[in-house]
Amino acid sequence: MTPLPAATALDQFFLDARSKLLEAAAIFDRVARGDGSENAVTDPRHVKLQKAVEVLHSDAPNKAELLQQLFSLAYDPDWNRPSPRF
Repeated sequence: MTPLPAATALDQFFLDARSKLLEAAAIFDRVARGDGSENAVTDPRHVKLQKAVEVLHSDAPNKAELLQQLFSLAYDPDWNRPSPRF
């Protein structure tokens, strides 16, 4: 598959990306203003969000893959598949 030209990708996705980045910034602002915000920095969810921002700011060519791995559970070979209920 041939990738989109950079200008075309920006034309198609700029406004959507802008919206999502503004939403993420607003979430960080809400957390920072909330009671107990000094404890939020050690919350594993906040830590993952901060790491995600670092990935986005990096030069990595596979940002989507890295974010998917960051927010996914590690493979567990002992995981029991749920049985269907009848």
